[in-house]
Amino acid sequence: MKKFMNWLENSFAPAMRKVNSNVWILAVKDSIMQILPFILLGSLFCIIAIKFGSFWTPFGWTMGVVSLFVAFLIPFNLMEKKNLRKQRLIAGMSGLVLFLIVITPQVVADGTIGFGHEALGAGGMFIAITCGLFSGLIMNLFGKFSFFKEDSVMPDFVRAWFDAMLPIGIVVITGWVAVDILSVDIYSGLVSVFKPLAGFIETWYGFTIAMFVYTFLYSMGISTWVLTPVFSPVRLAASAANVALAASGALLTADALHLVTGETIYSTYLWIGGTGCTLPLVIMMMLSKDKYHKAIGTASLVPGIFNINEPVVFGAIAWNPILMVPMWLQGLILPGIVWLFTKVIHFAPIPAMLFDAWYMPFPVSTWLITKSVNALILLAVVAAVSTLIWYPFFKIDEKQRLVAEN
Repeated sequence: MKKFMNWLENSFAPAMRKVNSNVWILAVKDSIMQILPFILLGSLFCIIAIKFGSFWTPFGWTMGVVSLFVAFLIPFNLMEKKNLRKQRLIAGMSGLVLFLIVITPQVVADGTIGFGHEALGAGGMFIAITCGLFSGLIMNLFGKFSFFKEDSVMPDFVRAWFDAMLPIGIVVITGWVAVDILSVDIYSGLVSVFKPLAGFIETWYGFTIAMFVYTFLYSMGISTWVLTPVFSPVRLAASAANVALAASGALLTADALHLVTGETIYSTYLWIGGTGCTLPLVIMMMLSKDKYHKAIGTASLVPGIFNINEPVVFGAIAWNPILMVPMWLQGLILPGIVWLFTKVIHFAPIPAMLFDAWYMPFPVSTWLITKSVNALILLAVVAAVSTLIWYPFFKIDEKQRLVAEN
């Protein structure tokens, strides 16, 4: 165990932090974070629309166009981080144009009127990310290129116009030649590349592995935002598919609905108090006999109620082998329980709405999303199992703290 912890601390964690600070990863992560207000507002419209049926249009103009925003924001943010601020708007618009070029054949083939195609919403997120990164790459390569010498008498804004034409032309012509002339189905190709990931996560073992990865990284103080570019598009697409099914009036069966969504994980059943289901641990700490745990637990209670658990994670769990292990167990055991009682036994309902208000306390959010007593019972089971996992490890840690204090 000691060798394993040394490897984690000295090799694995520094490598993950390096990945987390990579400008390309940060550009994608920041872009997805920047569209959260639209997703939050879209979730509000979704709740109203499911209840009254008259808010699907504003839902479409928020949640339904998020990929459009991401295609612009990724190259825009990348130019910011590469200190090429003069190119940021041009880069963003180029990403937007390339995204539209790529999705147009599918939109035309589907005969979708206006802005209602799923590619503009969560369904096109991976395409938007790819187009945004490609546009950012081209803009970065030509970021310091100029047709003019430094001592040119040409006004700066005119020079900027002409200098921007080359990278814009490369982006647009690349998309045009690939999609329209060579008839390369980039849309279907990208969807097929990422589809196995979505299919994998929607299995009990994929769900479990994904949640374990979250708890594993977080237990080392590594922000799980590093996983945003990979998992957020999958979760958002799954939520959008569930919402579309609910809007169609179809029968919402467990087989038809996607379970692995942000609603399931952060607002209905799984992460009570934040990633790793830490609220039971916080309550134990508040009642602890040792001063350290009691202080951390008291400070972490209010944030924990609103599913913000950085105080307890960084104050007590991160790099503490005794509490890291039960956090990993939360990621391995709890997803299986949720899967069993929703997908297999069909005891509790699978969330079928968009509800991105992850800061809403449990069980209030569970009730708002499901209106189901069985969902509250399943939540109670998850909380009880989580408490049983935390308890023996917490008592060991508490005993060591008391010895140190005395």
